[in-house]
Amino acid sequence: MTTVQQTLPIYIAYICQGHQSFRDVVPMKYVIGTEKSGDLHVYVQGDISQQDKRAVFLTVHDLGCNHLSFHEFVNHPSMIDIRDRSIFIHIDVPGHEENGEALPDSFQFPPLQTLGEDLVSVLNFLHVKYVICLGEGAGANVCARFGLAHPSKVIGMILINCTGSPASVIDIFKNKFVNWKGNNLISQSAEDYLLFHKFGNSNRHDTRNGADGQLTSENQRDKERVMAEFQARIRSSINSKNLKLYVDSFLTRNDLSLKNSTTDILLITGVLSSHASVVEKLHKEMPDKNKATLLKIERAGDVLLDAPAKVAQAILLFCKGLGLLTSVTMPGIDRQRTLSQSSQEETPIGFNKGRRLSRGMSMEEYDKPNIRRLSITQTGPPLPNKN
Repeated sequence: MTTVQQTLPIYIAYICQGHQSFRDVVPMKYVIGTEKSGDLHVYVQGDISQQDKRAVFLTVHDLGCNHLSFHEFVNHPSMIDIRDRSIFIHIDVPGHEENGEALPDSFQFPPLQTLGEDLVSVLNFLHVKYVICLGEGAGANVCARFGLAHPSKVIGMILINCTGSPASVIDIFKNKFVNWKGNNLISQSAEDYLLFHKFGNSNRHDTRNGADGQLTSENQRDKERVMAEFQARIRSSINSKNLKLYVDSFLTRNDLSLKNSTTDILLITGVLSSHASVVEKLHKEMPDKNKATLLKIERAGDVLLDAPAKVAQAILLFCKGLGLLTSVTMPGIDRQRTLSQSSQEETPIGFNKGRRLSRGMSMEEYDKPNIRRLSITQTGPPLPNKN
């Protein structure tokens, strides 16, 4: 089944709170059928007809979230310039749309591998040639599997808190104590697991400000507010039965190896994240460090919430290295400067230099994907020709 509709009611609250203008807040919603993963709710933010002139991102959310987590991040002030020159395709994994009904008992929730492979159905339906994958947590794992299965569809991958190895012993141990109370109620142990998974060690009550205790009292209050909002959402907006199925799929995942990936990859984690060590391990196992960059953000557990500006800057630098968004400037950095002249403190090792803006180019032309560069550096199947 494939349907198309505008998603007005879901975002009215965002407009009332003054987050963004009406145009920016209301994406186009699609329900797209896949081969093995059922129907996916897909939200396109930006004008899909302009894909030849813009960067196209494919986002997949983490446990306890849905597309709104990336939608809110994209609408953060630090992302405005990127957003205005990009298109974002936000995916809800099965059953994770706002206030969705419980999936039928006959529905078999797909393994992360299958879900990743099936995302190609979304691109085919939307006639999108290639994307930059942007995933968080379990969603990053899904994005990585999509990139490995369909390398000709992927320009680059930005993976936040991506875990490569199968579920660890501690994950399995925790899961034994995550008792779910039927289809519509979530237990305290399940909430605690999801809170630790998402916020890591930054959810502790610590008022110091230093290497050991990195949250000030003010930041702690903000963190507690955000955590309370997260708890409210998993109790009310996301169906508990469907959430459990996603958690089970994540905890029973098989090994993910990026050793054979030919795509440029940016791995992002927070120093306070519960996934920091496994992200580092994933980076160390990648043989070609020229194609893999690791960014660890200080004083952050959930980097999208704790450090959105730094994540936005990293995304921009990564895209410039791919020959995308090269007309977008960073605060305090002149457009005519090369990428190597930007602040070393904020530039992770491994980013490539961007192109200079030629006088004969418009900004839209300058932001077009650099197909020549991609065809040279990518050793997998060639990218589709632009028509």
